[in-house]
Amino acid sequence: MSIRFTDHDIEVFIQEPKHLPSDYMGRLQLKEKKGHKERELDIEGINGNHFRLILRQANENPLDFSLILAIIPQGTNQLFRLRRYNGKSHQHSNPIEGGPPFYNFHIHQATERYQDLGAREDTFAEETDQSNDFNSTLKCLLRDCGFVFPQNPQLSLLDGLEQ
Repeated sequence: MSIRFTDHDIEVFIQEPKHLPSDYMGRLQLKEKKGHKERELDIEGINGNHFRLILRQANENPLDFSLILAIIPQGTNQLFRLRRYNGKSHQHSNPIEGGPPFYNFHIHQATERYQDLGAREDTFAEETDQSNDFNSTLKCLLRDCGFVFPQNPQLSLLDGLEQ
C-alpha cells in the first residue's frame, strides 16, 4: 500500500504538538551499531498520530548524520518521512527545481510534487545555516517540528534545548 499525503496534511503533522517523555534525553542517547550509532523514539501526538524520531550518525565522520521525523499512519507499519535533517557529508540536488547541487547541512521536506514524481516523499531539501553539528541539528528538529519539552527537562549535553 502506498501512503500519500498532501502538503497541507504534512504541515499539520509537523506542527502537531508531540510531548517528549520526561526521560527523553536518555532515550535519545545513540547506541553503537555496525559502523554507526542510532536510536529511535516513538511518540504520540496530541491528535493521536504516531510518530517516530530516528537518529543516526556515522562513526567515522561526525558530520555524516540523519535525523528523521516520520509518521506511522494508522493501520500500517510503514513510515512516511515528514522531515529529514542531514549533516554536511554529501552533495544534494533537487531534481524538479534544478539548480546547482549543494554540499552543506540541509533539511529534507516531504512534498506532494515529489510523491507525484514517484520519488521518495522527502527528496526535496534546502540548505540551512541553523545547525553545525549533530546536537544543534537535533535542537533545530525539535524546535521546528512541534515537540513539547517536559516540565522538568533532564540535564544533558543538549542543555538549552527547551525553547
